[in-house]
Amino acid sequence: MSTSLNDQAPVPSDLILVGHVSGAYGLKGWVRVRPYSQDADALLAARTWWIDRPAMHDVAVMQSKLHVDEVVAQLMGIPDRDTAEAMKGTAVHVRRGHFPALDKDEFYWVDLIGLDVANVRGELLGTVRELMDSGAHPILVVEQPASDDKAEAKVQGKAVNVEQPALLIPFVDRFVLKVDQEARCVTVDWERDY
Repeated sequence: MSTSLNDQAPVPSDLILVGHVSGAYGLKGWVRVRPYSQDADALLAARTWWIDRPAMHDVAVMQSKLHVDEVVAQLMGIPDRDTAEAMKGTAVHVRRGHFPALDKDEFYWVDLIGLDVANVRGELLGTVRELMDSGAHPILVVEQPASDDKAEAKVQGKAVNVEQPALLIPFVDRFVLKVDQEARCVTVDWERDY
């Protein structure tokens, strides 16, 4: 893979944002990467990362390993601590093909974002905006659809629109009954007023 911006490979269409550089590690140019999920397998499996500074380009991963809750890596072209520290905040992407295969009924969070969420009565509750980790289990953050009669409130005598709060649904078998990626829908045992 290319390490110079003048000879870079075309940017693949299947890149997934998996973390960001949080700083330097040691004195020899290693970087610390904060993964966006508890499982850093995709970062560790990929021998090429795509980073967004100064523009999206590929960089060869010479070595990588898990260190506490981050991945530390030696990247081609990063010779010292100062260069590694200058990468702080850089987004790290990997190709979807580097993600490990999943068992049945397992999902990558990125695959759930954008799916519709409906309850067992067929009522559309909204769309998965993101997932967050509560420590015990993931939580679906569901953005509710805008209603035709927008809620308004008076603030100092002026009418203002009030957005409906997101629904927070624990991603556990008790509440999430089915994920149908082909139909792009998650069926839940949940109501708007929970």
